[in-house]
Order: sequence, then structure tokens, then C-alpha cells
Amino acid sequence: MSLTYDCVVVGGGPAGATAATDLAAAGRKVLLLDRAGRIKPCGGAIPPRLIADFAIPDHLIVGRAHLARMIAPSDNAVDMPVDRGNAGGMVGMVDREEFDEWLRARAASSGAERRTGTFDQIERDADGTAIIVYTDAADGSKQRVRARCVIGADGARSRVARATLEGAERMPCVFAYHEVIRSPAIADAAFDRGRCDVFYQAALSPDFYAWIFPHGDTASVGVGSAQKGFALRDAVGRLRRREGLAACETIRREGAPIPLKPLRKWDNGRDVLVTGDAAGVVAPASGEGIYYAMVAGREAAKAAGAFLVSGNPKALGQARRAFMRAHGRVFWILGIMQHFWYRNDQRRERFVTMCEDRDVQNLIWPAYMNKKLVYARPLAYLRIFLKDMRHLLQTAG
Repeated sequence: MSLTYDCVVVGGGPAGATAATDLAAAGRKVLLLDRAGRIKPCGGAIPPRLIADFAIPDHLIVGRAHLARMIAPSDNAVDMPVDRGNAGGMVGMVDREEFDEWLRARAASSGAERRTGTFDQIERDADGTAIIVYTDAADGSKQRVRARCVIGADGARSRVARATLEGAERMPCVFAYHEVIRSPAIADAAFDRGRCDVFYQAALSPDFYAWIFPHGDTASVGVGSAQKGFALRDAVGRLRRREGLAACETIRREGAPIPLKPLRKWDNGRDVLVTGDAAGVVAPASGEGIYYAMVAGREAAKAAGAFLVSGNPKALGQARRAFMRAHGRVFWILGIMQHFWYRNDQRRERFVTMCEDRDVQNLIWPAYMNKKLVYARPLAYLRIFLKDMRHLLQTAG
């Protein structure tokens, strides 16, 4: 172990691959350690802000959504055109298998070394330097590498976080399951390849939602719930049968926990920092994670870089502070929304009705697409507040 890396990044999803890319591009010696054959269940939606900020090439955009359809418990459907308040807008759709691998390949082309294996633990050298122990995917052997700092980007049940951060094992999660299917033929008028369907119905999810997101020639049909014992696979099967998708070829099935609350601390005050799902940066209510994971990965790279220059562990705390300063208010608002509106079908019905409001749509879409709250129309906010209060009073009790 004569070689010491500046940083070992554990996990090669959007957060880890982004952190590895940025650090390697800055001239740091980086090892990207990733498990093989693991794809996170995900609708695959990415906003224009992500495409621009992270230079995502057009060939990775396998579908373009121009409409979101919200389906209430009563089956009342509300259509929300993506270009409402954002002329010409669209939401890009990616396949996580291809998208994540491209991100890892970009990290390698930036100078990061890639290895495939499963993280086991962190040991300490005689001088206190971190030694990352992992199981090699090729032969099952135990390998050890030394690093000046470690970034854990290994998912919601992060081994790095649980090994180094107090309370990480108590992170609240929604459990998600989806099936990637072959999309119906383009000529099939019953299936709209430009529309994302979101189902707010307790029969499909007692506390979250179900979805059908098109990815061009494939589609993601999934459901999430934090309720233990809820039959996610059965719910997806029922949804496929109901929507006429039961006969479509199933390409793969995936399930994983998705965190819905950022950890209070992302670093160990020494040389370990977590990011992405490992840090809990998935938006409540919407479950959106790709954009926030990549932003968090970029902030982790900046913080790690500052730590490597100064040697001061306090620099690692910059990652969480910067992320929460930019996105904490949105997470807080979405958390309140999920807590109240997803509680029962009566409230879900009201929530979908609210989505029909033009003022709501004119503010939601630009905020989603550009990833910042829109303050230019205070009267619209006032109208939304008054309408929201009316719905709250009607659902009270």
C-alpha cells in the first residue's frame, strides 16, 4: 500500500461519479470504487438545469416529457403541461443503466481510476490515515487502499455513513420498486411517450405515489412506500394490468430504499464525507434525486478539495452548508407538503385538484426546471396561499 490516493469515492452513481469527475479534473489522485450490476429504481426525469450545469449530451436523453398527468383517488386526472410558465420546456428522461455508466466513464476520462468492488470498512494506518477495505468483484479477495479523504456515495443504506456517522442508520426512507418494460408501439394511441403519469392513490401507495414514466422505447412503472409490509411488487402488477401494460416485456426489476431527509451531519470531523443518497438528498414529496445527487456530489468535491489543501477537517462541513443554503428551503416546503397532503385519499384528492390551478402550474414548472423559487409574482403567491388555506380547511379533521 505504498500508493496513497487523495480521495477514494465509494459509490459510482450520479453523486459519486460527479465528485470523482470534479476532483480528478482538478488534478487530484482519485479512486472510484463501485459495485457491479446495481441500478437504482428511478423514474429517470432530469430537468433542463441539470442538463446544462453538468453538460449531459443529447444521446443520453432517451425521452422528452411535455406533460405530467396527476391522477387522484377518484381517477380524476389533471394535466400539467411542462411549458406552462416556461415556454418550450421539456423534461429529459434517462435510463439509469446507461446514464450512470456514462457518468462513471466520464470520471475515468477525467483521470479517476475505476475499480469494481464492495466497500467493507475503514481501518486506520499507524499514522491515522484511512485505509479502505473492500471486496474485489472479480475474485472475492480483500483489498486495501490508503486515502487522505473518503467520500461515501454508496446509497441510502450507506455502509460508509453507518461506519462513521452517528445516527446514519436511522435515516427515514421510502422503499421504491419499479419494473422497466418495453414501451407499447409508437402507433398505440393509448400510451403517450411524452407524458409522465403520477398516481396519488392509497390502493397503489398508502403514503407516497406510483408512476409510469416513459423512456422512449422503454418505460419505468413503479411505486414507493414507507409502510412496512406493503406489497410493492403487487401494486406495480395491478397498475400495469389496469393501464394495459401487463403484456409488455419486462426488461428488469429493481428495488431500493430512497431517503427523504438530509442527515444533520455529513462528515466525521476528520476525513470522511458522505453525499448523494448517503447524505439523504432526495427531495421529499417528489422523490426527485438525480439533480440533487449531482449537486451534492459537486459540493462534496469542493469541500474535499478545500480539505486537501488546508488539512483542516472543518472544510468538509462546507458541503452540507452550501447544499442546504441553496436547497434547504425547497426541501422544507416539500417535506411539509408530503406530511400533510399524502396522509389519506381525501387529502390526495384535494392536492390533485390544487394542481389544476393555473397559478400553481405557472410557479411549479419554472421552479422545477430551473431549481429555484420564483419570486417575481407576489400576487400569484398570495392567490395560491388563499386557495391552499381553503383546501386545508376543507380537509381539516
